[in-house]
Amino acid sequence: MPSVDAVIIGSGPNGLAAAVTLALAGRSVVVYEHGEHIGGGLRSGPLGEEGFIHDLCASVHPLGVASPFFRSLTEQGLLPDRWRFAEVEIAHPLDGGHAGIASANLADTAAGLGPDGRRYQRLVGPVADSMDVLLLDVLRPPLASRPRSPRALATLGIRSPWPATWLFRLFQTEEARGLLAGCAAHSIMALSRPATSAFAVLFAATAHSRRWPLVSGGSGRLAEDLAAIIHANGGRLETSTTITSLGQLPPHRVALFDTNPAQVATIAHDRLSNRDRRRLTAFRHGPGVFKLDYTLDGPIPWTHPDCRRALTVHVGGTAAEVAAAEGEMARGRHADRPFVLAVQPTLADPDRAPEGKGILWAYCHVPAHSTIDMTDRIEAQIERFAPGFRDLVRTRTVTTPTALEARNPNCVGGDIGGGAMTGTQLLLRPSRTRHPYDTSNPGVFLCSASASPGAGVHGMAGHHAANRVLATVLA
Repeated sequence: MPSVDAVIIGSGPNGLAAAVTLALAGRSVVVYEHGEHIGGGLRSGPLGEEGFIHDLCASVHPLGVASPFFRSLTEQGLLPDRWRFAEVEIAHPLDGGHAGIASANLADTAAGLGPDGRRYQRLVGPVADSMDVLLLDVLRPPLASRPRSPRALATLGIRSPWPATWLFRLFQTEEARGLLAGCAAHSIMALSRPATSAFAVLFAATAHSRRWPLVSGGSGRLAEDLAAIIHANGGRLETSTTITSLGQLPPHRVALFDTNPAQVATIAHDRLSNRDRRRLTAFRHGPGVFKLDYTLDGPIPWTHPDCRRALTVHVGGTAAEVAAAEGEMARGRHADRPFVLAVQPTLADPDRAPEGKGILWAYCHVPAHSTIDMTDRIEAQIERFAPGFRDLVRTRTVTTPTALEARNPNCVGGDIGGGAMTGTQLLLRPSRTRHPYDTSNPGVFLCSASASPGAGVHGMAGHHAANRVLATVLA
């Protein structure tokens, strides 16, 4: 086989981002994907019945539209602008027909929070205002270099160390508390843990800066667009190819792994030090998710009208209830009333369903490798705030943590975050090192969400890893 500069194992958003970065730099690249389709968490297609397009894993992408990597490609005219938005960014329904509502306009959001409006604006506003420069530091390895904007980073930092449950005490209304609780729950941690307030503030701020969109035609379209850039610059993508050892690959100068760390230790076993293998296999994975995809006979009848205009609906009740549910998950149990992250894609992208029909994308957090069917508990939560929801269901497709891992081996035990976001792994992953993509072998690199900056469809781990390769091996 002809030699190449770089081989990439795995075609998730980070593997594709690494390939794009290297190909645009004039390096020869081949990407290997074990599945029939590229994309990893960026995949979409029919489920349940034809004519409906579902996102099979990731759906709403607040860090995608804000990603410095994706924005750069769009500004260069290399990546089509497929982001689509709904009228409302986030809704958090409460009993009695109330809800916390976040629109793109911060002032309007604050006005809807009554006595908590001014405090919410002071908490979230400065972070939203500095988002573009802030993400240059947030979405980078924290020890690799000095912050580009210390002031912007400090703006988030002073709001970040505390548990989200402490943050809730600053607010009087359940609407404000619930809105922040839903954002904090994206951490997939107990909300009593330190630093969960950072998730609450950062995710709320993205709603008011770059907003919370999805991809027109399905998340898989973004993977296809990245693949087109790779092809246009001489790269190749090989699907249905399972790599079990580096000996299978063509002669190459460097291999980048968009996989979980244990797979690096297995595939590159004879090329790594004993210390490296121990470090990679010791990496901790987080809880899983239980996912449901619905086709519906019409729009969901939420009791609060603004929930019917929101792309993302955080279903969990009061902040205390959300904290209790996520606490149960963190203790290895299944909440009777789980926190449910729900997306209504046809509000932003109506062509995903036949006219008059709809789809719903929803999941809850569960212990890793869970075998408990959460369907009834999830539907009870939705029905609680949208009476009559069950009457609209045409089909439902269940994806268990085991099925999710079978579809994407990076999601170990159903872990969509690429690893537990607790302890030092929150910022320093896969281990405490200045260059998180490096291994003991200068020709083997990790470029997945298991390396900094971690989870989310932003491509920055792959982009940074490729730049590290360009600065060292392929200089």
